[in-house]
Amino acid sequence: MIGILGKKIGMTQIFAEDGALVSVTAIEAGPCPVLAVNEKNIQLGFDLAREKSLKKPAAGYFKKLNIAARKFIREVTKEAGKDYKVGDELKVDIFTPGDFVDVTGVSIGKGFQGGMKRWHWHGGPMTHGSTSHRRVGSIGSTTTPGRVWKGHHMPGHMGAIRVTTQNLRVMKIDAENNILLIKGAVPGFKNGYVIVKKAKKRVAKALKPAGQAGKAAKK
Repeated sequence: MIGILGKKIGMTQIFAEDGALVSVTAIEAGPCPVLAVNEKNIQLGFDLAREKSLKKPAAGYFKKLNIAARKFIREVTKEAGKDYKVGDELKVDIFTPGDFVDVTGVSIGKGFQGGMKRWHWHGGPMTHGSTSHRRVGSIGSTTTPGRVWKGHHMPGHMGAIRVTTQNLRVMKIDAENNILLIKGAVPGFKNGYVIVKKAKKRVAKALKPAGQAGKAAKK
């Protein structure tokens, strides 16, 4: 379950080994120094910070470690059977093309939204004199239960929450520039921080070389 911290750069398109056009998200991942080692987890840092912008406790923490200050600090699970020391660096080479990863980030905030956008309500009648096209409508009853159920889907604040998208495939790795190209979209806005971990539910599979996909289709 080892992971790495990164920053979402944006989306683009690449040609896969079999010639298919694939939409990918570019993530600047690492290098992430190890700041602390616990029994099950390790603490990583990402993105250099100016010392002037740090509060005294944070500045003192990095000074004690003798590591340049970082803006984004999170813990990830250790890789089984591997020893870590403070000061070690994790880079994108912990992944290989074909790996499946889970990406965690803060979703884009959309402000206050109505029920049709937030919860995909169908809406009310659009004809025959109806004046309740996008409104909430009835939300409870009089006698049973005589109240509104707790957690009822209602208009309200949408987005800006921690979200994890699972089972995304790593398409390419640029170790020189610390770039991961991951198939599909990941949570968050451009330049938003993300955590990339090896997938819990899917095992890595080698990408098919050029020509293999066409042969498989003919069979």
